[in-house]
Amino acid sequence: MKIYELLESLQEWAPFNYQESYDNSGLLVGNMNNPINKILISLDITEEVMQEAIAQNYDLIISHHPIIFRGLKSLTGSTPEERVIMEAIKHNIAIIAMHTNLDNAFRGVNYKISQLLGLKNIEILQPQKNILKKLAVFVPHAHLNNLRTALFDAGAGNIGNYDQCSFGSQGIGSFRGNKQANPFVGTVGELHEEAETKLELVFPKHLQNKIIESLIQHHPYEEVAYDIYPLDNSYPKVGAGAIGELNEAMDEVDFLKFLKEKLHTNCVRHTPLRGKKIEKIALCGGSGSFLIGAAKAAKADVFVSGDIKYHEFFEADKNFIIADVGHYESEQFTKELIHDFLIEKFPNFAAQISEHQTNPINYF
Repeated sequence: MKIYELLESLQEWAPFNYQESYDNSGLLVGNMNNPINKILISLDITEEVMQEAIAQNYDLIISHHPIIFRGLKSLTGSTPEERVIMEAIKHNIAIIAMHTNLDNAFRGVNYKISQLLGLKNIEILQPQKNILKKLAVFVPHAHLNNLRTALFDAGAGNIGNYDQCSFGSQGIGSFRGNKQANPFVGTVGELHEEAETKLELVFPKHLQNKIIESLIQHHPYEEVAYDIYPLDNSYPKVGAGAIGELNEAMDEVDFLKFLKEKLHTNCVRHTPLRGKKIEKIALCGGSGSFLIGAAKAAKADVFVSGDIKYHEFFEADKNFIIADVGHYESEQFTKELIHDFLIEKFPNFAAQISEHQTNPINYF
């Protein structure tokens, strides 16, 4: 398999253009046309992880956190990041990061945490905007069904729990071809009027190229008239955090014990208990303090995340509990998430989780 083929599959799962503006997900080191036979998976790429990849002849490392994040101005080996990249280049090991694109994907990092906690009715906590676009295209009535089906197959027309959604309005289109034209209907140099349907469908922006390719391929006209509009609608399948419900409400202390056990953490920092049952859980892997307001608005009983600062705990304001389980602890299962995806997608391919634990924080 070539790297670009793997990237296409990863793009279908967690499109790279879903990443945050500050992020650096995607192929960071390597050539898209290089073949790969073995993949190593890690949350971070430390020098120990890189040496593991070299010793066991891995072609590619997929990490959650990007090894190139703040930018590099030199490659002299003066920092761990520089040394990792130099070794990767020297040994022809490619590096892919699946960071906030995987955070924002519906079946990504936060969905995995939700599953570990046994939540039901899982939804995105803060859906993204500017993900959806609308296609409007004009097609002769007789070719409407064929084109619409092709666009559905390309991924257009999905709204929430419904697919094959479209709207058609009828009218009369006009055009006149010049001497270089080869019109599907009408005569060169003469004005032609054709009964047409204006077909409208929505689609997520990462599918735009695929949608346009299908449109051009299946539309009968030599020159296809179409418009693409950006939409401000929220997209419930892409965004930050997750929210769901426990199957049964739990006592606060029992829930904190349950949380500590399920997320394999040595410490849970939390706001004062309120003497109320816990049922509705909001969560965000990694650094999630920016979602405290969203958790409050969603009337969550508890918000689970990492990297909560001292003053941010006050934002709970006795409305709910904030529980900080640690950055690494909340994201450590991302390795399993990526591994399971690869094994399901490529069952005969060698993919392995790194033997090295990369958490830089220890508890005394």
